[in-house]
Amino acid sequence: MKQTEQLANRLREVILNGTWIANTNYKAQLENLDLRIANTKYQSLNTISVLAQHIHYYISGITNVFTNNKLEISDKFSFDFPLIESQKAWDSFLNTFWSDTENLANLIETMPEEDLKKDFVDKKYGSFLRNIDGMIEHSYYHLGQIVLIKKVLDSSQIHPIKQKNN
Repeated sequence: MKQTEQLANRLREVILNGTWIANTNYKAQLENLDLRIANTKYQSLNTISVLAQHIHYYISGITNVFTNNKLEISDKFSFDFPLIESQKAWDSFLNTFWSDTENLANLIETMPEEDLKKDFVDKKYGSFLRNIDGMIEHSYYHLGQIVLIKKVLDSSQIHPIKQKNN
């Protein structure tokens, strides 16, 4: 199997359908999650909704590099999202998240193998391989947070309340 296929499959595993590394994935954790829980703030932690949007932000940003060769995202804006205020909007966001992830996985899978060594927009960002690998690892990091937040909210029997925009 080509390295590009392996990377695409790893991205699908963490977001869409895998259980090998974390025994779960974003889709399994979020697909039927009530928005009230997704928006529940626990102490100083980010909400589940914000964490999901954060990972989607990077998936969209990397997809833009593949399609337009432009990096138009910035870490400083990667947690700045408006509050999702309806279950319908949450479900729509999730569908976009799944679709955009599959789109990026397809782009990775079909890229020429030698392009993995090329600079990701600019030499200062490293290679495509480094950025794809980093995004997958970053996704697992926040997946772990989502799992723990869900457990804390469930075990604490915290009643979900809507997050306030600051």
